[in-house]
Amino acid sequence: MARLKAFDETRALDAAVDCFWLRGYEATSVRDLADAMGIGGTSLYNAYGDKRALFSRSLQRYAERSMRERIARLEANHRPKEAIRAFLAEIIDRSLKDPDRKGCLLVNSALDVAPHDAEIGKVVGGYLDELRAFFRRNIEAARAAGQVARTIDAEETSGHLLGVLAGIRVLARTGAKRKLLEAVARPALDLLEGRR
Repeated sequence: MARLKAFDETRALDAAVDCFWLRGYEATSVRDLADAMGIGGTSLYNAYGDKRALFSRSLQRYAERSMRERIARLEANHRPKEAIRAFLAEIIDRSLKDPDRKGCLLVNSALDVAPHDAEIGKVVGGYLDELRAFFRRNIEAARAAGQVARTIDAEETSGHLLGVLAGIRVLARTGAKRKLLEAVARPALDLLEGRR
C-alpha cells in the first residue's frame, strides 16, 4: 500500500504557485519552495520529482485556479461580448490591486522560461491557446447573436485580444496606471463595436 502524503497537497501546490509567481522560475530555489510549501526538500522531491516538474504542476494549478475559473465564471454570467469586456476589465483591476505587481504567471513564464525550455514553452503555449480560444469562442457567439458585426474575423481578433492581454500584464508589472492599461484595451474593444 502506498504511503499517504503527510501534507495538504492543494495548500502546498498553491504555495509553490505563489513562490514561482513572485520570484520567477530561475530565482526560486528548491529551499524557497520547500519553505513556502511547509515541507522538507526530500518530501518535495518524493512528491513532485524536481523543481521543473513542480513548476509544470504549478502552471497547471495556476491555470485552474485563475484562468479557467475566470473563463468559466464570465461565460456563465455574461453574454459573449460582455464576457470579453469583463475579462479584460477584471485583468486590469487585478493587476492594479496586486501590491507586488506580479503580472500573470503564464505571461511571465512565456517571457522568462519558454525561450530556454521547449517543453515548458509548449505547456505555456497550450494555456495561452486556451485564452485565445475563449476570445474566439465568444467572438463567434457574439457574431451569431448579432452582438458584433459579421465581418469581424474571429481568428484574427482573438489573436489581437491575446496580444492586448499579454501587453496589459507586462505593462502592469512596470507600474503602469489604470489610464494606460485601459487605453491599451480600448482599441481592441472598439473593434467589437465596429469602430476602428
